[in-house]
Amino acid sequence: MSVMEQAEIQALLPHRYPFLLVDRVLELDPDRRIVGIKNVTVNEPFFQGHFPGRPVMPGVLIIEAMAQVGGLLAFQSMGQAKKPVVYLTGVDGAKFRKPVVPGDRLRFEIDVVKKRAPFWKMQGKAFVEADLVCEAEVTAMVTEEK
Repeated sequence: MSVMEQAEIQALLPHRYPFLLVDRVLELDPDRRIVGIKNVTVNEPFFQGHFPGRPVMPGVLIIEAMAQVGGLLAFQSMGQAKKPVVYLTGVDGAKFRKPVVPGDRLRFEIDVVKKRAPFWKMQGKAFVEADLVCEAEVTAMVTEEK
């Protein structure tokens, strides 16, 4: 059962195709934790060049998807901000354990490490099935658009 579907995600995140990298949110505990999903399909535009005949999702896009899920956690924790805007301000300790390929379902588990407005530090892990494929600590600045 989903906590947040595509329409709600698009109402919060400014990203759109081809850069919206979150399909669904499965769990949400404001100020603490979120679990989100990205279904990886062969139709993703980046697979055309990364790599022809052997498609692999770029690590930087896995981190971006992780940051987008973390942004949803921050937005939902803030309540009804007028127009929330999130900026990725840091990535630490990124490790890529296994390639992500078409047909994979990425599950992002993001936990808040520390927050002091407007900054959020979160520990993110990305899984395909039970396999850890990526982990990183991401820092974001969350503000309201003026």
